[in-house]
Amino acid sequence: MNTTLFANVRVLDCLGSPPFAGNVLIDSGRIRRITERPETVSAASGSDGAEAQVIDSGGTLTLMPGLIESHAHLTIDNVDDLAKLGAIPPEENTLIAVHNARLYLDHGITSCISAASAKPRLDVVIRNEINAGRIPGPRLLAASPWLTVTGGLGDMRTLHMPHTESMAIVADGPEAYRRLTRELIREGVDIIKLVVSGDSFVPHAGAEATVMSESELAAAADVVHAHGKRMSAHARSAESVKLCVRHGVKVIYHANFADEEAIELLEQHKDHVFISPNIGFTAVAAYEGSEWFTEEQVLEFGFREELAGAVEVVKELKKRGVRILEGGDYGFFVTPHGQNARDIDHFVRHLGYSPMEAIQTMTRYGGDAMDLPGGLGVIREGALADLLLVDGDPLDDPLILLDRDKLTVIMKDGQLHKSPSAIAKR
Repeated sequence: MNTTLFANVRVLDCLGSPPFAGNVLIDSGRIRRITERPETVSAASGSDGAEAQVIDSGGTLTLMPGLIESHAHLTIDNVDDLAKLGAIPPEENTLIAVHNARLYLDHGITSCISAASAKPRLDVVIRNEINAGRIPGPRLLAASPWLTVTGGLGDMRTLHMPHTESMAIVADGPEAYRRLTRELIREGVDIIKLVVSGDSFVPHAGAEATVMSESELAAAADVVHAHGKRMSAHARSAESVKLCVRHGVKVIYHANFADEEAIELLEQHKDHVFISPNIGFTAVAAYEGSEWFTEEQVLEFGFREELAGAVEVVKELKKRGVRILEGGDYGFFVTPHGQNARDIDHFVRHLGYSPMEAIQTMTRYGGDAMDLPGGLGVIREGALADLLLVDGDPLDDPLILLDRDKLTVIMKDGQLHKSPSAIAKR
């Protein structure tokens, strides 16, 4: 059956309005009708005339869009060592990705923008299997591994151990980037992921360093744009953010050291660029990470300074209308898979967002970044039917979205991934 009526629900449409009591009819994978009056038996039918299955919440449950993760790493497994990740054989790595895809959908994450695959074709294979209906998982934009330069984030090699791998492909020079980008697009990726800046974990290339040259980024961009694909980038430094905007990177990760010039450039391009600050890892490491980091390490890596920089930049970008996305680098030891909705709480506590604004970073704006016809991440007529029926009010307590037992229904593409224990039928 392709027709479902959610009756007597509190509709949280994520368009910015307060929740309202209503009914939402799903037909052929899309939201067909939204009403604020009781549905009649005859109205609760699909376009083919078939009677709808009715899920009646009795006025107590909240219907909201499915969650959208903007910085997904389905192919990694809560790692604490990139070299160990590189050593995992592709067969085992594929099974890790299959497991995580199911885990994400079980947690109400119905869409993912990948922020890098552990191996060149892993995201592609998982995306294709999900689309074919052979494995459960969120709709997925498949990414390449990190494309980094010698000495950049992800380059684990040394002169005495030159073959050490991580989740990065190392290349230098514009022609190498042009060839590599063509190869990865040939293999089926949707996104080329570039490592443009350094990071706090790289002692010889810190977070404020810009390690990729403009000619290298430009070469990749030429190929990406020619093929109608997209780019994302690890870009912490101010200069790296500017390079990304100038060359059409769609999703810029981190941006926590953006200066006034970079912020102005982002504002000028706000109609087609998104910032995913990824504060989840940093916030936990800075203030909740005693299990993993000593106080000396917190100070050495500058986690609190990075978080403070992100807070300042994101508040200014939000004020200027730049769309901000949830995505906290989940899949690492500090941020295990399935805890992604914690980012909503991080946005409230650290960035000053209201619960509604924070939830929109993981629904409405994530849907904008997915670029799908009809819309995603909102409840409006014509939008794709990725929906959650929540036992509680996420606006009152966003952390309720971490409780799988509270997600009574999970729907993707109009199909029920998780059904309530009993479905009323008329």
